[in-house]
Amino acid sequence: MVTLAVAGAGLRGAGYARRAKATGGARVVAVAEPDPVRRARFAAEHGIPPERAFTHWRELAAAGRLADGIVIATQDADHAEPAVRFASLGYHILLEKPMATTEADCVRIVEAVERGGVMLAVGHVLRYTPYTRAIRDIIRSGRIGDPINVQHLEPVGWWHQAHSFVRGNWRSEAESGPMLLTKSCHDIDWIMYVLGDVPARVSSFGRLSHFRPEHRPAGASDRCVTCTVEPDCPYSATRLYLSCLGDPERERWPLGAVTDDTTTEGVLAALRDGPYGRCVYACDNDVVDHQVVNMEFPSGATASFTMTAFTPLAQRQTRVFGSRGYVEGDGHRLTVHDFVSGEVEVVHTGAPDAAPTGHQDADDALADAFVAALATDNPTLLSSDARQSLAGHRVVWAAEEARRSGTVVDIPFGGSP
Repeated sequence: MVTLAVAGAGLRGAGYARRAKATGGARVVAVAEPDPVRRARFAAEHGIPPERAFTHWRELAAAGRLADGIVIATQDADHAEPAVRFASLGYHILLEKPMATTEADCVRIVEAVERGGVMLAVGHVLRYTPYTRAIRDIIRSGRIGDPINVQHLEPVGWWHQAHSFVRGNWRSEAESGPMLLTKSCHDIDWIMYVLGDVPARVSSFGRLSHFRPEHRPAGASDRCVTCTVEPDCPYSATRLYLSCLGDPERERWPLGAVTDDTTTEGVLAALRDGPYGRCVYACDNDVVDHQVVNMEFPSGATASFTMTAFTPLAQRQTRVFGSRGYVEGDGHRLTVHDFVSGEVEVVHTGAPDAAPTGHQDADDALADAFVAALATDNPTLLSSDARQSLAGHRVVWAAEEARRSGTVVDIPFGGSP
């Protein structure tokens, strides 16, 4: 049986490990996690002995190669060092996206993986779903002719933006990276993947428009629990996190990032003292809350990507316009319009309608593919390799350069999607 170690036992690392265990495809034999509560809970769930439950990934690395593969789900700025080190030890790697926060570190990871002769699966989970396979097959089959234009929307969700990107770990470019990298690099990757091409040039616009001190309502407090205008605020931390109580999934996320004490008293205490109780107009956030990216491909096809906070939390929505028809999708089903026959076909992709938000099915599919690749020593079961992931990240950095400079940026580097 495949064996796995996990560096970073937060939501994503724990989720990949749980899936690997549930399918019977792998056994989790070691963990590195600095938070003692998470570490103990993870070790108990997987039967990991104390001598293999480490407080830091460096301690895990110092123990040598303990497993066939490793899931690296540390914070974004702490991806490169463990990825390079574990590749040198011969671990196959499932690396949460983004690969790293700088191009130089991404290149280091690619070189280390190639030098070590190991597989790298970056967490571009959207590649692995039946929905993605279906829309990609429709385009590649020629049913809609030559793809001419793509519109792709990521509806982040108003409360999700406040949770993760205003109050949470991904609020600061200096601590994590620009939002296009930390939240949306796999959307850029996805567009490239379904079209089968890498953009030749990009432009981008976006900024932090709303979550700023000047939009703070009159009379607002620094903390939601003491704020007189909180009942009328869509970003109320008190309303959001107390509403999670009694729902196991929502207690795991988003509440699990706030506190391990799932009582009313525990939640209120965390909101009084911790970062998630802050007024969204009085935080230290600087990442954008909306952005558009325009891409032109060598074929002449164009694509526009929109990321915005000001939506319900929902699945991505996409339209691909072709010379003979077009296809639109909502993450669950695809509608194909044929310009010749006039027929309209609805394709049910098998994506779970019961899970209208998030991408748990995609996370599970990536975990399954990674375990299968290790079990069979077959890297073709992974839909991208290290250099393909690097190509997508480079498009993100080009888009950020375009946004900051107000220019159109050429993408001279090669790479396949």
